[in-house]
Amino acid sequence: MKRICVYSGSNLGVRPEYQEKAKELGLVLVKNNIELVYGGSKFGLMGEIANHMLDNNGCVTGVMPGGLFPNEVVNDRLTRFIEVKNMHERKQTMADLSDGFIAIPGGVGTFEELFETFSWAQLGIHKKPIGILNISNFFDPFISMMQTIVNEGFMCPSNIKLVLVASDPEELVNQMTHYTPPVLGNKWQQLKPA
Repeated sequence: MKRICVYSGSNLGVRPEYQEKAKELGLVLVKNNIELVYGGSKFGLMGEIANHMLDNNGCVTGVMPGGLFPNEVVNDRLTRFIEVKNMHERKQTMADLSDGFIAIPGGVGTFEELFETFSWAQLGIHKKPIGILNISNFFDPFISMMQTIVNEGFMCPSNIKLVLVASDPEELVNQMTHYTPPVLGNKWQQLKPA
């Protein structure tokens, strides 16, 4: 793995462990010579991971739509900055550049990116690993929801294996490095009500 895209919050969140684990993830990426690809901001958890990596000689690429955010939001320390036209191009560019994806705590944007990446994997658009760094059980409701989706007949059980989950950054990156895409069930199979 050469590059991992990290989806994260533009805010810090209320728990100090969010920042601590974001920085820890940054160090794991640096240690493994993996470049960070992210949204390009200097604020929030995304700023924490990027700046901590840059402080430790890591490589960081930011991707941001021109004119959508004030200039003071852009991290001016980046190894590489890519300006795109809009949010759709931003997500596509980040996906194209990356060998895998990690979601850490964040808001609606983080979940939107995670869901899209998960959906693309389910459809076979990519076979890259998707990781969730479950800091302080933040993603437990999402993990539970995935099981509910399976239980209610809206997703094949095999599709849960498209998402790797760990609370430790090193363990998660290790899982992603050794990831083999699962054999998926038939997406279009119609399950009958019981």
